[in-house]
Amino acid sequence: MQRRDFFKKSLVAAGAVAIGSSLEAASQPNDKLKVSRIAFPQKRPMITYSDRPPLLESTRDVFAQAITPNDQFFVRWHMPEIPTHIDLDTFRLKVNGEVKDELSLSVDQLKHEFEPVEVTSVLQCGGNGRSAFSPIAGGIQWGNGAVGNATWKGARLRDVLERAGIKKDAEWIGFNGMDNASYYETPNFVREMHLDELDDHVIIAYEMNGEELPYLNGFPLRLVIPGNYSDSWVKMLSNLTLTKHYQKLFFMDVAYRIPDNECECEEPGEKHVKTKPIEKMNVKSIIGYPTNDTVVHNNSHVTVRGVAFDQGKGIRSVLVSTDEGKTWKEAMLGRDNLGRYSFREFRFSFKPTKYGKQKIMSKAINKAGEEQPRAEDIKWNHGGYKYNGIDVVTIEVV
Repeated sequence: MQRRDFFKKSLVAAGAVAIGSSLEAASQPNDKLKVSRIAFPQKRPMITYSDRPPLLESTRDVFAQAITPNDQFFVRWHMPEIPTHIDLDTFRLKVNGEVKDELSLSVDQLKHEFEPVEVTSVLQCGGNGRSAFSPIAGGIQWGNGAVGNATWKGARLRDVLERAGIKKDAEWIGFNGMDNASYYETPNFVREMHLDELDDHVIIAYEMNGEELPYLNGFPLRLVIPGNYSDSWVKMLSNLTLTKHYQKLFFMDVAYRIPDNECECEEPGEKHVKTKPIEKMNVKSIIGYPTNDTVVHNNSHVTVRGVAFDQGKGIRSVLVSTDEGKTWKEAMLGRDNLGRYSFREFRFSFKPTKYGKQKIMSKAINKAGEEQPRAEDIKWNHGGYKYNGIDVVTIEVV
C-alpha cells in the first residue's frame, strides 16, 4: 500500500491535551488524561499530546492483553517534518560506510531476498511514567501508556550487513530515519550501536502484528532492538552507516542519558556530571483492568488483569495487593509462549468486602530477582527516565 498525503487528514486532528503541572510530590503517573475525540489515520482515538510531531498515548485498558493492537499502539516522534508520501517503488534502504559493497534495498527485496524472522517484543519510551516525577522532569509528561507489545516481522540486521560485507575496521553502525527538524540547526535523530551488541533478535521490521507497519509507527521500515528502550528503535529507517569510530551525536551524548551512579539519580538543579545511556528496560507491571474509578459491587468476583515485562530476563512472578501493600498474593501468570521480550499476562481474582475506595497494586519480579520498587522509592533524574514504580489503581466498591 502506498502512503499518499497521509497527514492531510490529521494536521488539524486531536489538539493537544492541556496537562496541568504541580510541584507536589507524585507517587503515580498521571492517569486522568482524556482521550481525544478525533483519531489519526490508522488509529483509534487516543490520549494526544501533539499532532506535530504526533505524540499519542495508549489508554490503560489496552494492557489487559498481551498483544497491543496496532490502532491503539502509542506513537512517539522527535522531529516534526515527517514525509506525507512514501512511494515503495522508489524507496530504498541505503547501507554504506565501512562496507565492501554499498547496498540500496527496496522493501520488496528485504521481504524476498532475506530470511523472514519474527520477534515479539515490548516497545517502551524511556520517559514512560515521567509524570510521576516531582519536581517535573523535562519532556512529554507521559502517563502509563507510552508502551506496547507487538510481533514484529522483518529481516535480521546481521543478514543485511553480511550481504554488504563488513570491513575489518568497522566497529559502529549508525541508524537514520526520514523525519527531519524544522530548524536547520536542530540535530537529526541518529542513533548508533556497537557491532558487538548485534544479535539475531535485532531486525529491520516491515510488519507489525501481521500487517505492514502503520505509518505512525514507522512505515515502511523500523529498527527493532528487543529489550532496549524505544529511543534506539529508529522509525522510517532509511540509512545504515558503518564507521570505524564512534560519532558524537546529540541523541547519543546528551539526550536519553541518566546519572551513572547506583541510584541513577540526582538532586534537582544539580545535574550529575557522569552519565550513561538508558538502554535496557527495567522490570515493570501495569494493571489493565480494572482501571481507575471502575465501579464494582461489594462481595462480587473481580478479576484483575494486566501485563508484566522487563529487558528479556523473563518474568518470574507478579504479586498483587488489595490492602495497600500490607500483604501480597501471587497472581496467575499467562503462558510465556510469546518469548522473553514480550508482555507476560497476569490474572488475580478477589472479592472486595468493604464499601468505598479500594486500591489494587501490582509488582513484578523477574528471573534475576529484580523487583519493581514502590513509586516513592524511585529517585529523581532530570530526564524523568526509567520510571517503574509499583502500579496502583483505585476502584469504587458499591
